[in-house]
Amino acid sequence: MLISNRRYDRRRPDVNKDPVNENIRAKEVLVISPDGESLGVMDTTSALNLATEKYNLDLYLVAPKAKPPVAKIMDFGKYRFEQQKRLREQRRAQRQVELKEIRLSPVIDTHDLETKARQAKKFLENGDRVKVAVRFRGRQMAHIDVGEKVMNDFIKMLEDYGEVEKPPVMEGRFLNAFLSSKVKK
Repeated sequence: MLISNRRYDRRRPDVNKDPVNENIRAKEVLVISPDGESLGVMDTTSALNLATEKYNLDLYLVAPKAKPPVAKIMDFGKYRFEQQKRLREQRRAQRQVELKEIRLSPVIDTHDLETKARQAKKFLENGDRVKVAVRFRGRQMAHIDVGEKVMNDFIKMLEDYGEVEKPPVMEGRFLNAFLSSKVKK
């Protein structure tokens, strides 16, 4: 007797893809008990009957490419739940590196530059990347060298916390540089 919630579920098509119970297409399988001991090679229907009647569990194909394929008697719902739980934990452990932007001006004062550098330092300590942009307005475009000096001073302030990933490059009215964190979290 098969348990109804372990059969095909039309609402969840991903369940039907797993080689479990009736989805096993091999004629013969090497059966492993829930304890981990080998029960020998038997045809799939008798292995399925053994799993459902004796253990009241599912027959899951662990190694479909082996000769003969290896099937284990287990609680497939519990196994699938633990797999999904492990995936969730891995995703939670991964941290996306964000790109933070700091905008400067060629006529920025030293105190303002230090304040922006402190903010960028916090971003770099968190492991984020920082895009530093010096924006030129109007007549400031004639004095790009002033903006380059501001950019170089800013990068020197942060040399202990980040390294230059992409050196300063002029793109339109912006002088952009990218810094990546030296601190790995």
